[in-house]
Amino acid sequence: MLVKERINSFIHLGQVLQEFYRQKTEIVSNPYLFSDQLAVLEQAVANSQIENSWFTLDNILYVIRSISSNLNSENLDFWLKPYKSALDNETKIKTVAVIMAGNIPIVGFHDFLCVLLSGNRFLGKLSSGDKHLLPALAAILTDNNPNWDHFIQFTREPIHSFDSVIATGSNSSSNYFQFYFSKYPHIIRRNRNSIAILTGEETAEDLSNLTVDIFLFFGLGCRSVSKIYIPERYDFSMLIQAFLSFEELLDHHKYRNNYDYFKAIFQLNLVSFIDAKNILLKEDNSVSSPISVLNYQYYSNWDNLLLELSVISESIQCIVGKKEAPFQWVKPGKTQIPELWDYADAVDTMQFLFEMVNPGSKESLPRS
Repeated sequence: MLVKERINSFIHLGQVLQEFYRQKTEIVSNPYLFSDQLAVLEQAVANSQIENSWFTLDNILYVIRSISSNLNSENLDFWLKPYKSALDNETKIKTVAVIMAGNIPIVGFHDFLCVLLSGNRFLGKLSSGDKHLLPALAAILTDNNPNWDHFIQFTREPIHSFDSVIATGSNSSSNYFQFYFSKYPHIIRRNRNSIAILTGEETAEDLSNLTVDIFLFFGLGCRSVSKIYIPERYDFSMLIQAFLSFEELLDHHKYRNNYDYFKAIFQLNLVSFIDAKNILLKEDNSVSSPISVLNYQYYSNWDNLLLELSVISESIQCIVGKKEAPFQWVKPGKTQIPELWDYADAVDTMQFLFEMVNPGSKESLPRS
């Protein structure tokens, strides 16, 4: 397939996803536009909600809107421009096995996009928690251009006959991946979490935006903020007030179970915590926190904080804050809307795919 064909197919997919979002949110839409393709997606969304109660309709729609906003000619052209010479060179097609996580809806889409736009075959090993949505998007692509049928395959069996691997999992499973796939070109992703650095000068709007980074997807994403760093003598009142915009989370039975469980555990063990009524704030040095718990840590010196973060940088996906830090940082409210060029773990997936075909090539550099 020509590069232009591949790009146009994903632009079409973006239009279908945009129309699906419009219809679900009662925005003016065309009920006859893409009707057959929308029916495929509708069924996948329904099945996902039934089989995985963490996948609420609101969360699925958030991801669909985010993907659709990226799949337009302007964004795709800008993203792919550094790789133009590699894309234009006809090379041997390789099969890339992608082992996906299932923590948030369609979490493996960016790898799917990279493999296919780079001109390679995609062999997807789906998580049991998210086995309907990405195949639905693949079906829409194939319906638009049947040539995709030769480039996309999903399996529930052990994977074989592949040239390279992209695998995402827990720290324990990633150790297994590292050993098992060591002889193949690979990207292995481990557990990461995101953090926020507050200065105490944030506005009500800043804190409201931060709550999205904390609560969206119930905090299950690697870009979800699981810990905040705060100055000494920080006043929590404005932050706790901002949390109330997500008080409906307690209506979700799994989230409520976690909240009640950890609250009881903290009380029984005489652990000090702040009850914000829909999340528990606990002073803790760990970056990772369980569902319904937000860790916090005080800092007194900005330079010392940055030094501390540099030591644990491999466990951090991104940093939220208005004061720029020398890491991958984002403004409050933006963690869950990454751009196409915001690669997970700051590893350029497209560069990896091109170097897999032409070892030693340096067609591009990651954007800063």
